[in-house]
Amino acid sequence: MPTTAGSTPPLSDRILMGPGPCNPYPEAVAALGRPMLGHLDPDFLAILDETNDRLRQVWQTKNRLTFPVSATGSAGMEICLVNVIEPGDPVVIGVNGVFGGRMVDVAERCGAEVIPVEAEWGQPIDPSQLLEAHPNPKLIGVVHAETSTGARTDLAELGANKGDALLLADCVTSLGGIPVEIDNWGVDLAYSGTQKCLGVAPGLAPVTVSDRARSFIVERPRSWYLDLNLISNYVDGEGARAYHHTAPISMIFSLHAGLGALLDEGLEAAWARHEACGQRLREGLVELGFTLFAAEDHRLPQLTTVEVPDGVDEAAIRSSLLRDYGIEIGGGLGAYAGKVWRIGCMGHTARLRNVELLLAALKNLL
Repeated sequence: MPTTAGSTPPLSDRILMGPGPCNPYPEAVAALGRPMLGHLDPDFLAILDETNDRLRQVWQTKNRLTFPVSATGSAGMEICLVNVIEPGDPVVIGVNGVFGGRMVDVAERCGAEVIPVEAEWGQPIDPSQLLEAHPNPKLIGVVHAETSTGARTDLAELGANKGDALLLADCVTSLGGIPVEIDNWGVDLAYSGTQKCLGVAPGLAPVTVSDRARSFIVERPRSWYLDLNLISNYVDGEGARAYHHTAPISMIFSLHAGLGALLDEGLEAAWARHEACGQRLREGLVELGFTLFAAEDHRLPQLTTVEVPDGVDEAAIRSSLLRDYGIEIGGGLGAYAGKVWRIGCMGHTARLRNVELLLAALKNLL
């Protein structure tokens, strides 16, 4: 319901429909209040092991080294690169938005010889261009679901034809919202974030590393904190646990519960829920006169991008949505700042009632 002019809805009433954090599952929120345990307590390690098992189910992988990095999604990107890249390694990276560009930045800081393959924002990366960019790359990196544009790039063709290269996938916005098949697609390294379709607060970066990729891990990566040689001795459930860092206990409790809610619903049911919300949102936005931004056959159901109509004060509309309706949506990034809106239907937020409220609010405001 709209609030009194000038007031702001209580935080508990906010509907987060931006590209960033979504509303977490109630189970994930409740788990944050569990009694504290030590990071080497046997009861906590049992929960960590079960969390990793749940992540394997969501990633659809048998990779032993699958765990939540104790930092947000960008640390997932960094841990995957710093552990396998050495100075001079040729690395091919697809760039069709902000986060492909960030992957280039991280790889360059590792000393890689980066070969970027660029596509227009809102368009997918052509797998054939990535495969043809270098005759023998160490790694091919691509963003599965580009958060800055709402466009999906297919991974299966890359995995089937990568040759000796490692395949790295950014799944921050895709994991839990659309199918992600790590083993079937031949993905060697992948990372995500907890705050989007997994329906948990920001704070962890789920990562999965194939046995093949583990053979590429360098002896002494450029980061101590993100050294998989050290971390694996703590997060791997086999054998004695070696202390590496103090794990964020409460966040892992929350992820454990959020993954439980997702798996109780069923992955296919969750994907269908996200798809239904995305489809209704796209239809409703077109009915209101908006032009969809991302390429038609590669639009994400969980993150819809639209062009802001001429003459509309986009910042004022977003402010009114938050102030009067308690709905947060995101603006554009880079060259599209002020020109595009990014609307998320992710995790627990992906409910048709939220979509209908947003559409009604936009109709009133416009």
